[in-house]
Amino acid sequence: MSKLTIRPLNTGWTHVDKGLYLTYHRNVGQKVDIPVGAFLIEGGDQLVLVDTGMADTERANKYHHPGDHQEPGQAIHENLAAIGIKPEDIDLVIFTHLHWDHTSNMKRFINARFVAHRREYEFALNPIPLYYKSYEHPILGIERPFEGVKFELVDGEEEIVPGIRVFPTPGHSPGHQAVIVETAKGEYILAGDAVFIWENLEPIPELHYPFTPPGRFACLLDAWRSMEEIIRRAKGKEFILPTHEIAIFEKTIYP
Repeated sequence: MSKLTIRPLNTGWTHVDKGLYLTYHRNVGQKVDIPVGAFLIEGGDQLVLVDTGMADTERANKYHHPGDHQEPGQAIHENLAAIGIKPEDIDLVIFTHLHWDHTSNMKRFINARFVAHRREYEFALNPIPLYYKSYEHPILGIERPFEGVKFELVDGEEEIVPGIRVFPTPGHSPGHQAVIVETAKGEYILAGDAVFIWENLEPIPELHYPFTPPGRFACLLDAWRSMEEIIRRAKGKEFILPTHEIAIFEKTIYP
C-alpha cells in the first residue's frame, strides 16, 4: 500500500474573467479570484513538488492580471516554511507546464531535479507572441523563472519516481502533462490547468457537452481530448485535483 500523501498549497490568487478563462464562454464578464495551487507529495523516499506557484503581487499585477495578489505567507517557500520544510529539502519538482503561475520561485529549490515535458519546454523557450506573458518571455524585459535551468525532459507517459508518474494532457499549453500520485486511497490526478476547476467536470445538457471545457487553451481539440482522458482515468471527481479549484484547499492532506 502506498504511503504517499498530497498536500495542496495555495500560493496566491489570480483575477480572471470566468467565461474567458474557466468555463468556455459561460459567465463571460463575471470576474473571479481563483487560487493558484502547488502540491507537496510526502511519504516517499523523496520530497516532491508539483509546480511552484505564482509570483508576488507586484509582478503578477504588472505582467499578468490586474487584481492578482499574493498574501503574506502564500509564496511557495513561505508555505513550506510553515510546515518546517526548506526549499533545499525538496528533491524533485515536476511541472504540469511552464506558465508563470506554475514556475515562479523555482530557482529557490537548489537541490531539486526539474522535470517537464519536452514539447512544453521547447515551446516555452520560443512561444508565439500571444504567449509571451504566459512564459514571461525576455522581450518583456524580465527574466523567465526557468531561465538557464536544466530540465529532465519527458516525451510521454512515464514513471518519475515510484508511485508518481506523468501522462500527456496537451491543450491548455502545447506540452501540458498531468501527474498521477498513488496513495492509500487510490490514484489522484493532479490535473494542472487541463481542468481548471471542478465545474469543468459538469455536463452542459442543452449543448450535449459531457463536460464544461476550459476557456483558455492553445488547442481546443487537444484540450477536449485531454479532458476525456483525465475523466476516463479518474476513479471519480474527488480524485481529480485541479490547480485552481478552491474546494481542494478545504483538506490539508489527501491520503
